[in-house]
Amino acid sequence: MIDTEIARLQARERANALAQIKEIMETYELDADDLTRTRRGNPGKVAPKYRHRQTGETWTGRGLRPRWVQAALTAGASLEDFAI
Repeated sequence: MIDTEIARLQARERANALAQIKEIMETYELDADDLTRTRRGNPGKVAPKYRHRQTGETWTGRGLRPRWVQAALTAGASLEDFAI
């Protein structure tokens, strides 16, 4: 009997919490991705800026250049040739 009451109260609290979360998300136009993105330190996944046309490999433009980018630049290509 007490366990049933506890479960009922927890279910009600959970439903209220979900309703509040949905309301906040609608008010601030948030989606599920916004809940998992970090605001400090790691900015999350970065979209690629460059793509190798033949292999489909991508690079964000951050960090060390991948070998395929370096090889293409050495061969006379420019980064703009691979821009997405």
